[in-house]
Amino acid sequence: MEVNPPKQEHLLALKVMRLTKPTLFTNIPVTCEEKDLPGDLFNQLMKDDPSTVNGAEILMLGEMLTLPQNFGNIFLGETFSSYISVHNDSNQVVKDILVKADLQTSSQRLNLSASNAAVAELKPDCCIDDVIHHEVKEIGTHILVLKPLDVKTKFYNAETDEVFLEAQIQNITTSPMFMEKVSLEPSMMYNVTELNSVNQAGECISTFGSRGYLQPMDTRQYLYCLKPKKEFAEKAGIIKGVTVIGKLDIVWKTNLGERGRLQTSQLQRMAPGYGDVRLSLEAIPDTVNLEEPFHITCKITNCSSERTMDLVLEMCDTSSVHWCGISGRQLGKLHPSSSLCLALTLLSSVQGLQSVSGLRLTDTFLKRTYEYDDIAQVCVVSAAVEVEA
Repeated sequence: MEVNPPKQEHLLALKVMRLTKPTLFTNIPVTCEEKDLPGDLFNQLMKDDPSTVNGAEILMLGEMLTLPQNFGNIFLGETFSSYISVHNDSNQVVKDILVKADLQTSSQRLNLSASNAAVAELKPDCCIDDVIHHEVKEIGTHILVLKPLDVKTKFYNAETDEVFLEAQIQNITTSPMFMEKVSLEPSMMYNVTELNSVNQAGECISTFGSRGYLQPMDTRQYLYCLKPKKEFAEKAGIIKGVTVIGKLDIVWKTNLGERGRLQTSQLQRMAPGYGDVRLSLEAIPDTVNLEEPFHITCKITNCSSERTMDLVLEMCDTSSVHWCGISGRQLGKLHPSSSLCLALTLLSSVQGLQSVSGLRLTDTFLKRTYEYDDIAQVCVVSAAVEVEA
């Protein structure tokens, strides 16, 4: 009896496989102190384990490689690589074969094929191979795309025009990351200074240590100081409304050097409102002597862009800090978006950390008074007394 083989529906077979590097084997160390009942048993077992690193057995990271067991995950900012193979399973020659690979995202369709030329013929048991690459830049219909980092930002407005940005970056993947670069690209209005290193013997040392690894679910805080450029800082209107700070650029590596990169959208902060008149301190000593005069420099800015002010300065003493000079003096006219600096003298009758308060500015045109308290703090100490022998 002769049985006919089932009819083959397709002459070609298509296989799609992801190209990934092997991962380092990880194990969970089990150890104890020598005074415990097992003694040195657990430590010896870890030393004999071929998967551990000699001299660093208690580290989870081993020196063996593990091949991927599934298709795995792809994270935003990483490059997705895939291997496509079209195999001729029939005993016939197949002609004019065109292999085309498209990736549909939530916003566009991308052509990932390396070549758009058709293959003239494909003989039996032969195949057409192609490798495609795509840098993942958006989250949407990519069912394999996950978010690798959780980025949170906080803004702190200093008494001056400086702005401090704290960026909290958390690794929400299941493997360690090497943080290659975390930088802030400021907007055109600001200059930025990174505060993530210290100067030791003329060399900048990272505050996070010599190794920039970020373990799974760990969080690291990066701090930046932004200061308006001179041409913008001189314009009082810049301190009002929403201002664009810049964007974070984050580059990391995972496993065996796979590189990922993320750029945040433009970060914006709501600048504090100072009203019509702003008073800021340009200079003040940190420490002063008890009952000895000390000097401060104040800057008064007319934040209005339309009207001129005629200002009068009044100085009100507190229980611990006393002003030296004439109260109620005329400062003259202050034109829109302009500033003036004042040198003032005080003395303190009480030791400790004392607050500078009691300045009053009155606009004689509108009969409006602006009060300024707790504008700064100084440490008051007792003057040193020399004792003759």
